Amino acid sequence: MLWRTRLLLAVLAVTAMGGSCYAQSPAPGQDVCDPAPDGHNPCPQTFHRPREAPLSQMAQVGRMLFYDEALSGSEKLSCASCHDPANHYGPASGASVFTGGTDLHRQGRRAIPTMTYLERMPPFSIGPDLGNDDVAPRVIGVPSTGNQRGSKSATDTASSAAHIVPQGGLFWDGRVDTFQQQAGGPLFDPDEMASTPERVTARLNTAPYRAALLALAGTRGEKDPSFLREEALFAIGRYELEDRHFHEYSSKFDAWLEGKATLSPIEREGYLLFNDPQKGNCAACHLDHITRDGLPPLFTDHQYEALGAPRNMTINRNSAPGYHDLGVCDSQPDGRKAFAAYCGMFVTPTLRNIATRHVFFHNGVFHTLKEVLDFYAVRDLQPEKFYPRAPDGKISAYNDLPDPYRANLDTMDAPFDRKPGEKPALTDAEQLAIIAFLGTLTDTDAPASAPVMDQGSLSSSRP
Repeated sequence: MLWRTRLLLAVLAVTAMGGSCYAQSPAPGQDVCDPAPDGHNPCPQTFHRPREAPLSQMAQVGRMLFYDEALSGSEKLSCASCHDPANHYGPASGASVFTGGTDLHRQGRRAIPTMTYLERMPPFSIGPDLGNDDVAPRVIGVPSTGNQRGSKSATDTASSAAHIVPQGGLFWDGRVDTFQQQAGGPLFDPDEMASTPERVTARLNTAPYRAALLALAGTRGEKDPSFLREEALFAIGRYELEDRHFHEYSSKFDAWLEGKATLSPIEREGYLLFNDPQKGNCAACHLDHITRDGLPPLFTDHQYEALGAPRNMTINRNSAPGYHDLGVCDSQPDGRKAFAAYCGMFVTPTLRNIATRHVFFHNGVFHTLKEVLDFYAVRDLQPEKFYPRAPDGKISAYNDLPDPYRANLDTMDAPFDRKPGEKPALTDAEQLAIIAFLGTLTDTDAPASAPVMDQGSLSSSRP
């Protein structure tokens, strides 16, 4: 986990937010605001949730579009087919990648990411480490070969704050910046919804929400099909931004932050391991503290990592030896040269609702959190657990990343800093404790429901 941060100590965050701490002596090596022995929060805080308001007319149209299967080439897939509201807008199945296309038999290229908690994602950029901020730095020059880095931990950022990093953007590789752009990606991808501009236009002109969309698109929308399509994509983006189900902040951990819930003994242990820079060190990437602006933690720093996930041979295109998905650098023109220092890097996803997922990493190679934690703990200590053997009998470690880009791998930060012969940073029991803590990040509000596809369903009320 490179370049990661927890810029503010909990005590400073509490001071900034007007919280209070009970007078007590923390155990050696623990922060005064760590969970108390009985699991309560000794430093309850307040934070700003997204403003709740009725959906705008544009967002209501977007809600209809989000669930409209007739927009797809097969007329059987909608945005909600991949981003299932009952699964926190992630995939419903445990398949590594989604199967779509006009015949519903074409494999997608990557695992389906969640659409939740993206409302604060900054635009893609390469620049100084953002830390715990949500404001993107300007894009600056990128080294054409290995980028010098400083080690990063959950409690120390000073050594690496000056290093330039890729951050922000949507999709696994950050290739677009807005929800409007994101909505068009799967819609026109031949392996996913497999639609065409002509098909979308035809549907928009016959859909139950046509009149409402045209009222918003105006005269230009009536005369210019491409403008009407862009307005439709914008409407989907407004729905994803406005509807609270995409960012509920209703988990047990949110309640714990506010002093309204108590962690169980194993959840408390997992939290401490999550933040221990010599153990899980998870908070170095998955920031778990309220921001300096008083916003709840997103459990991501929006940045990118090359972790060396094993090649997933259930993805058909991976059977071609020359095929490699290199993430950030493949999202840019001439990226394998101009962005070589970031080849193999994919975005650090939010961990909110992670316990309800069944597919992990950009290629969906793992299907349980235990597999993921085990990979973090013993990737380089027991590589035979994750990587195949070559014909000469040697382990083909990092087999989904070509040799020229191996320098981009994180081998510096715990738990990836262990060398062969050393003990893993995490025992099996400690991994299970972290998994128990991750279970506290699951939102508890009821999922959204699909709208009735008729004109009368457009109103000023919330869904």
